[in-house]
Amino acid sequence: MNNYGIWLSFNNQEEGFQIPVNPPEVEISEEGNGNTYDITGLGQINVIKSPNLTEVRFESFFPAMPYHFVVAPTLLEPMRYVSLINKWRATKRPIRFVYTGETFDINIAASIENFTWKETAGTSGDIEYSLALKKYIFYSAKKVKVEGNSNGAAKTMKVQDKTRPNDKQQPKTYTLAAGDNLWKVAQKHLGDGSRAKEIQELNNLKDSDLKKLPIGLELKLPGAAS
Repeated sequence: MNNYGIWLSFNNQEEGFQIPVNPPEVEISEEGNGNTYDITGLGQINVIKSPNLTEVRFESFFPAMPYHFVVAPTLLEPMRYVSLINKWRATKRPIRFVYTGETFDINIAASIENFTWKETAGTSGDIEYSLALKKYIFYSAKKVKVEGNSNGAAKTMKVQDKTRPNDKQQPKTYTLAAGDNLWKVAQKHLGDGSRAKEIQELNNLKDSDLKKLPIGLELKLPGAAS
């Protein structure tokens, strides 16, 4: 179980922690979003739409003492975990959910959809909890300008994108330092940690390689997002 872990962080890892006790299971929900219709003479048809956002659910507890099965190198007070999650939720901003497993990894921005907790009687202050997250897609609103005249002629709408071009010269390679991982490299040099997968594919790295990236490894970097 050493390769199994969950990390939650907020505001580009300004705050964060590793889940101290691994949950017995992590439920990943990736449901479709199609509609079914009855067509005369044809029967039922299914109209496929974009899938719903990925949902993640798990349950565990925040321990009040360093039990032998605690996996996090740093153990906080149980209520400190609760306070952080509630504080992040109150900001109405996404957090970062990172899951590392034996066969696959997940690294997504997510909203906190549900968080319930209770103190467990007879366990010296342990707090049981359940957490439900939903994948968050970053977006930005664009200003729409309506143009027309006073004689009733048809009006036109123009979408104004005020996004400023990024003319910063992006490095083509990066040499790994102590404490680095692909998410940190993507966040620092590409402006988006979720682009770690692009770096992995560009450098032909297997999922198993990600757990033992050597210091000094020179990585090729993809171009900056437009």
